[in-house]
Amino acid sequence: MQKINIRTSSRTEFVDITDKIEQIVGKAEVVDGVCIVFVPHTTAGITINENADPSVRKDILKELNKIVPFDDGYAHSEGNAAAHIKASLMGASVNVFIQGGALALGTWQGIYFAEFDGPRSREIWVSIIKG
Repeated sequence: MQKINIRTSSRTEFVDITDKIEQIVGKAEVVDGVCIVFVPHTTAGITINENADPSVRKDILKELNKIVPFDDGYAHSEGNAAAHIKASLMGASVNVFIQGGALALGTWQGIYFAEFDGPRSREIWVSIIKG
């Protein structure tokens, strides 16, 4: 397992980590397999979505903030209940096939770390299974 350390700069943001994952896959020298990307945090998530137009990320965050507002009378006393809910909606892991030694992503796809309780220092765990 490899670890990626990142520092987020906003309360909510999507950080494109595709290049970092591609570097790990390249060094692994696995021709065919699966890359598992996992976020060990309860107020952050991981997702795959469009990486051609940055406005897509802004739109996703805008809508998540509308359906799960920061302050909505939550019972959780730490003040970050919305972050926990958004992380659950996003999910903690993604699996991406490796074909020909590279991530098998669609033309417009990228892998994003989703921050919902930042800014913070975060870890992302990456494991590769040879196929």
